[in-house]
Order: sequence, then structure tokens, then C-alpha cells
Amino acid sequence: MRIISGKYKGRRITAPKKLPVRPTTDLAKESLFNILNNDFYFDEITLLDLFSGTGNISYEFASRGCKQITAVDADYGCAAFIRKTTEEFEFDINVIKSDVFKFLERVKLKANVVFADPPYDFSDEKFSQIRQLVFDNDILTDNGYLIIEHSTYTKLDHLDNFSYSKKYGGCMFSFFEHPQVKSQEEE
Repeated sequence: MRIISGKYKGRRITAPKKLPVRPTTDLAKESLFNILNNDFYFDEITLLDLFSGTGNISYEFASRGCKQITAVDADYGCAAFIRKTTEEFEFDINVIKSDVFKFLERVKLKANVVFADPPYDFSDEKFSQIRQLVFDNDILTDNGYLIIEHSTYTKLDHLDNFSYSKKYGGCMFSFFEHPQVKSQEEE
């Protein structure tokens, strides 16, 4: 994987092959950040990266100047790799080894962007639970996005707070927002 933009643009990061991950492709990541670039100043936002895997998304935010990043993954190897890479690049990423659902039930932070990249074979109930925990626990700021990466075979447009989806190859990003934000944009 490589960092697409920012201070570390072009730098490659090689994750150990034994990690149970499926990193977001460079094409999909670049497209996602083109969307986010229109809505946020990266140095002014807070990111919560769920199912962070290799840390690919966290590194991209950090390279673009985001200073408040929390990366959560249940796998020890993933958390250790993100910590190692964070030290190497001198990123300010708070790495938490935890089950994401348990973390969302107890966390007391607010984020402008909550990015979730769970396993593609998650059940509809688990995808719904991510959305529910983020909104019920008031983790997302008023003008923020919950972005869930999933396969094109999974449909999330029936879930509350759904705003829109973008497809890139075999991956899709579904965006969720607070209702008042959607109604303001439609006026």
C-alpha cells in the first residue's frame, strides 16, 4: 500500500503477509479522499478508524495533517503493526486493540469522520449494529460522516441515516449522516 497525498505522499508501507486484512485499494482510497477533501480541512478534524487492519486509512489522514486519530482493531498483529508504523512515521495515532463493538459501546469521543472497514462477509445485522452504535452513542459530530466500506454485493441503503454510496471496482463506500444535515442540504 502507499500513501497517496500529504507529507508522506508516495511512501510505500508493506504489511506482514500474515495479518488478516484486505487493505483498501489505492484507487478506492484516492476516490474517497477526493470526496472528503471537498468537505473537510484535514488538520481540523477527528478520525475514528474502526477495523483499521493495516492502518492504511489512518496513515492517509495523518499524512494529510489530521492530528486526532484513533485506530481500533481486535487483532493483536494489526494493532502492533499500526503502532510500529506510527512510531516510524512519527504519526500521532492512538491505537486501541479492542473488539470494535465493545469499544463503540463505551467510548466517549466525538469524531468528524468515523471510517469502518469490517470484513466483507459481515451479516446485515453487524453492519446495522455499527451504524446504530455510532449514532446512538453520539460519536459522530453534527456535520460528520460515518463511512462504511463493503463489497458491492452488500446493500446498506435501507439503514437509517444513509445518505449515499460510491462504488469503486469491487468495493463500495456508504455514507451516513445526521438527519438535520441531509435536510439542510436539500433546502
